[in-house]
Amino acid sequence: MLEMWNHIVSDMGTLFAGSPAAWWAFGQVLLIDIVLAGDNAIVIGALAAGLPADQRKKVILIGIMAALVLRIAFALVVTQLMQIVGLIFAGGLLLLWVSWKMYRELRPAGAGIGGSPEVHGDESANIKPAKTFAGAAWAVAVADVSMSLDNVLAVAGAAREHPGILIIGLLLSVALMGVAANFIARYIERYRWIAWIGLAVILYVAGKMIFDGFVDPNVGIGTLIGF
Repeated sequence: MLEMWNHIVSDMGTLFAGSPAAWWAFGQVLLIDIVLAGDNAIVIGALAAGLPADQRKKVILIGIMAALVLRIAFALVVTQLMQIVGLIFAGGLLLLWVSWKMYRELRPAGAGIGGSPEVHGDESANIKPAKTFAGAAWAVAVADVSMSLDNVLAVAGAAREHPGILIIGLLLSVALMGVAANFIARYIERYRWIAWIGLAVILYVAGKMIFDGFVDPNVGIGTLIGF
């Protein structure tokens, strides 16, 4: 805990000292958290849209709570996992898949299937809603695992050289998912350019993780083939 606090103090000091590298890492983390929190809320709302109102609200609440727990769980182990040879490279490939999914969601897609009134923007998500409470809860749980891992990996990739900013970014991710996801989803739906900038940042982070995951002398896969 003391080491974690020292990292936060050190990186905040660097940030307020005007370090371009620290501000670049912080800006990437902030935008990734905002875009992925809104995207998570939209997916949850779309999956629950086919249920009666009382069940729909329960599924959306379950989805947000599960996302909170999963983000915390992944955040506790991500820094250790990033030290395993090949995982930074694999994480970069996963973020490329995340970028492709985001691109498909951002393209104009007509009227959509219809969403839930509790979440703004999910009516154009083109995700088929579940028909039963159990089906919706299961679909939301599976989506939460994927999206929470995506979020933690993206933040870790953006701030790998700034552990304090990484910790703050993961805490911010949890906070945004818990208290502001629907608010963010509403604004992302209204101002689509925010999501496009977020997509560009995630693509940049994915490319950097793939490159570093190959050439890094400690954890790059290049070390396995004598590169």
